[in-house]
Amino acid sequence: MFSGIIEEFATVLAIDKDRENIDFTLTCSFVDELSIDQSVAHNGVCLTVVSTSPATAEKPASYVVTAMKETLDRSNLGLLKVGDKVNVERSMLMNGRLDGHIVQGHVDQTATCVDMQDADGSTYFTFKYAFDAEMARHGYFTVDKGSVTVNGVSLTVCRPTRDTFQVAIIPYTFEHTNFCDIKVGTVVNIEFDIIGKYIARMQQL
Repeated sequence: MFSGIIEEFATVLAIDKDRENIDFTLTCSFVDELSIDQSVAHNGVCLTVVSTSPATAEKPASYVVTAMKETLDRSNLGLLKVGDKVNVERSMLMNGRLDGHIVQGHVDQTATCVDMQDADGSTYFTFKYAFDAEMARHGYFTVDKGSVTVNGVSLTVCRPTRDTFQVAIIPYTFEHTNFCDIKVGTVVNIEFDIIGKYIARMQQL
């Protein structure tokens, strides 16, 4: 379980394909605090740490996570390149404040940035996703002032339509997440609000 409050960037050091899986080697400031089997969200995708390596004279401390085909099909992880910045968040402590919203780390699908507008210091990003009526009946949609997760970042929805939504990004979020690298055409991961999914399911039953 996560909150959508990004801790920092991790940088991709290596990408290795193993049959239909991909092993990502990354580095960040808290590598030394990670343990095997720990869950870390990468661009909103919950992945398990499978190994860690200490720093050497030649390379920084690093860790490895594995993404399977289902994850690669539903997310933008398969588009990552060595050197890319990835938003990372460790699992939420249950004795703290929920500063974002309830994020499972189960990305539903990808969306594409189709517009960016200056908002006198902040930036409005518009994202478009493939709308599916059947999935919408199961709660896979956005609502005005509701929550959505974009690349692991907990955000408030503005001006939703059938297949688009906007989010307003303040300078701090822009500078401390990989929103600083997003431009028109960039593919991002989205996770719709789990509360909406439960409500949709209850109405069906």
